[in-house]
Amino acid sequence: MIKLIQRLGQNLLLRVEKRFNAIFSAELNPLYQLGAIAFFLFWVVLGSGFYLYAFYRTGVSEAYSSVEKITHEQWYLGGIMRSLHRYASDGMVIVVLVHMARNFVMNRLSGFRTFSWITGIVLLLLLIISGINGYWLVWDKLAQFVAVASTEFLDWLPVFVSPLVRNFLTPDSINDRFFSLLSFMHLGIPLGMLIFIMVHTQRVSRARTQPSRQLAVGLGLTLLVLALVKPALSQGGQADLSTVATQIRLDWFFLAIYPLMYAWSPGQMWALVGGFLAFLLLLPLLARTKRMKEGFQITTAPSMRAFTAKSGETVLEAALRQDVRLPYTCRDGACGNCKGTILHGAVDYGVYQGDALSEQDKQAGKALFCCATPLSDLEIEYYENETLKQVPVKNMRCRVHKMERVAPDVMVLYLKLPQGKKLQFFAGQYLDILLEDGARRSFSFANAPYDDEFIQLHIRLIPGGRFTTHVFTQMKEGDELSFEGPLGTFFLNKESDKPIIFVAGATGFAPVKSMLDHAFYTGSKRRMLLYWGVRMRKDLYMADLPERWQREHENFTFIPVLSEAAPEDNWQGRTGLVHEAILQDFPDLSGYQIYSCGSLQMVQAARPAFIAQGLPENACFSDAFLLSAHKTAQPAAEVQP
Repeated sequence: MIKLIQRLGQNLLLRVEKRFNAIFSAELNPLYQLGAIAFFLFWVVLGSGFYLYAFYRTGVSEAYSSVEKITHEQWYLGGIMRSLHRYASDGMVIVVLVHMARNFVMNRLSGFRTFSWITGIVLLLLLIISGINGYWLVWDKLAQFVAVASTEFLDWLPVFVSPLVRNFLTPDSINDRFFSLLSFMHLGIPLGMLIFIMVHTQRVSRARTQPSRQLAVGLGLTLLVLALVKPALSQGGQADLSTVATQIRLDWFFLAIYPLMYAWSPGQMWALVGGFLAFLLLLPLLARTKRMKEGFQITTAPSMRAFTAKSGETVLEAALRQDVRLPYTCRDGACGNCKGTILHGAVDYGVYQGDALSEQDKQAGKALFCCATPLSDLEIEYYENETLKQVPVKNMRCRVHKMERVAPDVMVLYLKLPQGKKLQFFAGQYLDILLEDGARRSFSFANAPYDDEFIQLHIRLIPGGRFTTHVFTQMKEGDELSFEGPLGTFFLNKESDKPIIFVAGATGFAPVKSMLDHAFYTGSKRRMLLYWGVRMRKDLYMADLPERWQREHENFTFIPVLSEAAPEDNWQGRTGLVHEAILQDFPDLSGYQIYSCGSLQMVQAARPAFIAQGLPENACFSDAFLLSAHKTAQPAAEVQP
């Protein structure tokens, strides 16, 4: 039955995730950031809670009046803070439950993840207890109902000397110390939750604890709108133990079980709660697919690295935990950037989006390492380039020295490093611009390594793109940026003397420019051709440069190709798709090397066509860039806007 529920849930969830990917992109899909969203909401609850506590009074007669004063006399801030506190708490319950349900249907709860599952259950319990405790502090009619119902529920346990409900029988049975205790608990439980959150995430390598800035801003604005449109208010006036509340509105996120307390006996309620918790705790055992030994060995070829995967741990999780830097982006089987080859051994492929891993891929030995869990010892394909050790990766600050708009949608940035600082890189590599929320935007070096006065980046405007829009509308000379680099393995193979055909699509010209400039600087005599494919003539934003190279170097030829030439272009050159122009010019590619850089669609169409026309697979080097939805292991001129 468990497996059937998981299969049905997986089918539904994959459809929902695919729809969300189309709406938000894989990078911004909230279903891939549920843990980070819960953490964000936790900080909202904590921050608003500390504000409310500064004005809250713990006396019996002061508790309700202080809450009302915060709500109505400070409506411009206090009332908003109370509402933010309420709605962020409710949001946490929703997000945590969806997060748990998603991990259950994806069967990400057994083996290596059992610890995270159990600590997650503890966090959910602490969240519910803290929320119920918070309702008592308001001391309105709803708080009175919750207090009486809760104590009647607890009194069934044979651990109390006298029934707790006696404390709520008469108005004088409650004292100020009781509210001081409630306040202490309401502060202490969230702080305990913070510790458990750290414990909960520490076993997952590079666990994401911050949502993307767009999601954080969107959530913050949503909470603010809710606070303004439907403010959180007290119910029925101050609690009065001499009367019984006859009509109240429940918060179904925290108090959904309370109506049952008056329909069932306390014993039945404890059986329900205890049985449900026991079921959750036993789920890792019930959902276990196959008994696995602890510690499958994974080796890489040809780089000969070795690491161990724990029971239930994916190949990617094991690699990241042991500092083997396999490429990845979403970690949820959506983008396909972690796709790799399994040379020997068997895996459980896990649950993933169908367009990220096809049946043909699986037959060819491919798997998504973010989803695949070992069923035996594995050997996987992983190239660790020894040459890269010559150019260490650094985190650095730089300043925007100059901005040059070379086309309506292309900006060239010239970045200046601090005085005395140098950055070594190979022509064709890229760097990651580091944004304030930890997000990254990747762009290739367009300058050659010898030309190191400025780092040159070619940035194309992407409609709606967060970073590229900032570059075109707000960035100015003198602004500072942080980056990490150099990164990537897309650079020339110097061990061959075969003629090279460079294929550039749009701003895929940037790394090709770097490689060609470097080749001319070092005096390379290899035959080199550049096919640069764009839509219209205006998109050839630096055509004068390769034209000059063609005049100055006998071993270089430049062929621009337009796919949608406009009448006003008066274009007399090549037209159509850029890779088709190469296929027309070279019926036999067996004696060439090809370096192609451009959109994923271009690279995916070109590579098999080139191989079918005789190009050896080990002579076809490609670097596909994607927009914000996906990010590849070795991005080209631009990856994310």
